[in-house]
Amino acid sequence: MDTARIAVIGAGLVGLSTAVCVSTLAPRCSVTVISDVLSPDTTSDVAAGILIPHAYPDTPIHKQKQWFRETFDHLFSIANSAEAGDAGVYLVSGWQIFQSLPTEEVPFWADVVLGFRKMTEAELRKFPRHVFGQAFTTLKCEGPAYLPWLEKRVKGSGGQILTRRIEDLWELHPSFDIVVNCTGLGSRQLVGDETIFPVRGQVLNVQAPWVKHFIRDGSGLMYIYPGMSHVTLGGSRQKGDWNLSPDAEMSREIFTRCCALEPSLHGASNMKEKVGLRPSRPGVRLQKELLTREGQRLPVVHHYGHGSGGFSVHWGTALEAARLVSECVHALRSPAPVSKL
Repeated sequence: MDTARIAVIGAGLVGLSTAVCVSTLAPRCSVTVISDVLSPDTTSDVAAGILIPHAYPDTPIHKQKQWFRETFDHLFSIANSAEAGDAGVYLVSGWQIFQSLPTEEVPFWADVVLGFRKMTEAELRKFPRHVFGQAFTTLKCEGPAYLPWLEKRVKGSGGQILTRRIEDLWELHPSFDIVVNCTGLGSRQLVGDETIFPVRGQVLNVQAPWVKHFIRDGSGLMYIYPGMSHVTLGGSRQKGDWNLSPDAEMSREIFTRCCALEPSLHGASNMKEKVGLRPSRPGVRLQKELLTREGQRLPVVHHYGHGSGGFSVHWGTALEAARLVSECVHALRSPAPVSKL
């Protein structure tokens, strides 16, 4: 086999970053991204894209930290390049605040972000309902800019992007040698993974260009994230809720909570509601699987289930997925052992 033909299913953040990493790391491969939904209509386009890790209960902390560090380093290099504006990647400073003392005053990712420190008494006076806080600089990665930027990188390395819905992985055999499943919530139907479920998130995008610092309540349910073209106000976490229609009462609650944190938001304008469904499971699925049917074999690499933490770890997990693809390519190219019987 000269060139391994690889199909990546899914064109959100995870699918596109995986396709780029496979193109870079897997030798002599052609990469085709296949998805029924492209940016700007993916869940990744709704996410605020700030790098503050979400903890996965089924994943060792050292592994989560590795993924976060690799992602932070990758995006930091983009933020310090001429590509930063096109990619929608830049540094942002702010505060994470708590209404009671957190169980961990120094989180596992503190030495990855920049300038992490405990907030001063003077800073905390801005938030009279909160008793403790952390100040640091992290990165923001805007999906509506970053996803098209990744698409260009896929095509620039010779890859293709096809709009098509896949109902069964075997549809891709024998046209492709290896399949990478990055379908997120779609994996529930596509591969029968009942451990993945939606966590509905509703946000508001508003015009408030004077807001320059992010503010995040430690619960993760209240946040203010300034962006290039708007400020994202959040949020909600509704497990098992598949509803993509905005809830007007929830929007009012979000706006009221955020104004309590940052009263200047009362002057915000041009409010737009957005809803996304986070693909959540106890841990990211990063795993090889060999499907067999009627004597045929189809190697699959699964890479999905990032929940609300996708932007924070996507490059690290994509590198790991690409390494698994490389292992599959090597196995395909290795001659089968000859029986000595």
